Amino acid sequence: MIKLHGARLSALRAKLASLGLDGFLVPRADEHLGEYVPASAERLAFISGFTGSAGLAIILPDKAAVFSDGRYTLQLQTETDANLWEQLHLTEQPPEDWLKANAADLSIGYDPMLVSPDFLARFSESKMVPLQPNPIDSLWADRPALPMAPAVPYDIAYAGRSSAEKRQELAQLLLKAGQDAAILTDPASLAWLFNIRGTDLEFTPVALGFALVNADASATIFMPPTKLPPETIAQLGTAITLADQHALTAALQALTGKTIRYDSATMPVWFKTTLEAAGAKITQAPDPTALARACKNTVEQTGSRAAHLRDGAAMARFLAWLAEAAPRGHETEMSAAAKLLAFRAMGDKFKGESFPAISGAGEHGAIIHYRVTPSSNRPLNPHEVYLIDSGGQYLDGTTDITRTIWTGPGPAPQAIKERYTRVLAGHIALAEAVFPEGVAGPHLDALARGSLWQAGLDYDHGTGHGVGSYLSVHEGPASISRTAKPVPLQAGMILSNEPGYYLPGSYGIRLENLILVKNAPFSDSTRKFLRFETLTLVPFDHALIDPALLAPGAINWLNSYHAEVHQRLAAQLNPTRDAQTLAWLSQATGPI
Repeated sequence: MIKLHGARLSALRAKLASLGLDGFLVPRADEHLGEYVPASAERLAFISGFTGSAGLAIILPDKAAVFSDGRYTLQLQTETDANLWEQLHLTEQPPEDWLKANAADLSIGYDPMLVSPDFLARFSESKMVPLQPNPIDSLWADRPALPMAPAVPYDIAYAGRSSAEKRQELAQLLLKAGQDAAILTDPASLAWLFNIRGTDLEFTPVALGFALVNADASATIFMPPTKLPPETIAQLGTAITLADQHALTAALQALTGKTIRYDSATMPVWFKTTLEAAGAKITQAPDPTALARACKNTVEQTGSRAAHLRDGAAMARFLAWLAEAAPRGHETEMSAAAKLLAFRAMGDKFKGESFPAISGAGEHGAIIHYRVTPSSNRPLNPHEVYLIDSGGQYLDGTTDITRTIWTGPGPAPQAIKERYTRVLAGHIALAEAVFPEGVAGPHLDALARGSLWQAGLDYDHGTGHGVGSYLSVHEGPASISRTAKPVPLQAGMILSNEPGYYLPGSYGIRLENLILVKNAPFSDSTRKFLRFETLTLVPFDHALIDPALLAPGAINWLNSYHAEVHQRLAAQLNPTRDAQTLAWLSQATGPI
């Protein structure tokens, strides 16, 4: 593979030279600028070998660099050739600084459909040149075809609100802001607004496309006609026009004099330049569906609770099985992940995983976004730490859970128990938070790190991300991270609570539940307060908990949580078929 990527790098440099360019920017992105992309858009992996979900490469005539964040530090070193690529940290060694230092007078190409204006502005001191078509595509002889799965109706029994109702609400927002229309480039926005779902992405149930939504609640969806079956067209109704994506340019050019809502942080720069050339007035504002989509309605909240109950039963069956299988040492990372998927598939309304399971034993658990492959697959050995981060897509909700397990037999080392318990203490501190309206994720992030900080420890990733409703497992606009934009948390948002600790070369610890933002009424308060409801129903491993490191309040929370887990899951499990699981559950949820 080293020779292969070296040859690809040389071929790209030759192609750029023929176009009069000195270098090229290769983001890990498609035309929708989301985290998950179809195989046809994996240009960064094609040119460099790096397969992480966040990254960027810069290719110059005599050097090249590939960047990613703290989740992928070890993976970046493993998957890319240090003789071809400098391997750098996105935030600690910003790509714009590297480019300025290494290519002050060079012309650097970029694909305007793969970067946002805000991202491109970071390179304002470099000579950036828009380039289409993407030169990598001409080198990629076996590039996968674009996904063409159908966009199917999403029943209002799960969505909770009709598309017409959502569009009317969006139209009122546009009218109030004096905007004639809004551009939607995020497929999750289309899925939510039009009550459709698809399978264009492997783990996120969306259909790829764009939309233009007008202030009269009408809209145009730009998507290949073959992706829209009759039942979908019938549900969309006459207020929605259907057009092929090739018609997008002409549609934007026809907006002369119109005021168009556009998000320069999340949408391709191509839309901006096309609108400007057409004489449209651009109003910078966030995707108008993002906040409404994040605040789940009562039907979506009820569906998420039901999905987490079924998911909890699947996890209980898996962990009961693991408790017997792991000490024997006959299972592997891949076989364990496959077993969990099989348990989930037994559940009602299950449609697939919400992301590839992170099944990391021992040292692999320290690779924050490790993805097991046949070549990396290793046994689950006795007497070690095993981390399993996984989730399910159900018609009524999306789940995401991480548990860290001691494989036994015998007690875990005290040093590991201490770190696990500190992570657990941070998890509980966030779960118990009560806060006034207006507080944002960055304000709460330190709660999950406090116990670790007291021991001089930390983790290099955010504490929580938004989660969709049978949509993306990573959803904006709110998150719990010290580097995130301060978007105030609102009732109905679902986020993750996932502090961790990682010792490279040895083990990783992460404890993740999903939490729902709810009102916290105080009868004598003049302000509105919020709190969290924990949705995930799965025990934490007693073998890794040191009660002496937990405050009495944290112990009370843990015992109360485990009592609820036992009550809810025991009612979900079958006394005959799940006898082993029920026996394990009783032990796993006992008080400490």
